[in-house]
Amino acid sequence: MAKQEKEKENKKQKHFWKDFKAELKKVIWPTKKQLTNNTLVVVAMVLVTTVIVLILDLAFEALNTYGINKVKHKVQDSISANVDENEDNSENNKDEEENNNEESNQETDSNSNEDNQEPVENNQISEQQ
Repeated sequence: MAKQEKEKENKKQKHFWKDFKAELKKVIWPTKKQLTNNTLVVVAMVLVTTVIVLILDLAFEALNTYGINKVKHKVQDSISANVDENEDNSENNKDEEENNNEESNQETDSNSNEDNQEPVENNQISEQQ
């Protein structure tokens, strides 16, 4: 049995190589001139594609360097300006609160003084009568 299987396998391999050789004979091979022209076209297309990619790369790099980074810095500057304004506003609010507290304390003191003065005035009025 092993011999029969090996013989079948050898026949298949021989048949494969015969078919392979027959197919290669059917191929129409390009002439030297056609091969040269086709090679030049491929090389030219690769060079054109390379130039296009190079130009796009330089353009996007320039946009990144001069455009996006400037926008990024402007955004950061505006954010820091807003933070500074918020800090100033909070400081101003604190100052206003302190001033309001002082004024209310002064008003309270003056009201308490007025309250203390009223009985004296009433006493003075009653003494005059």
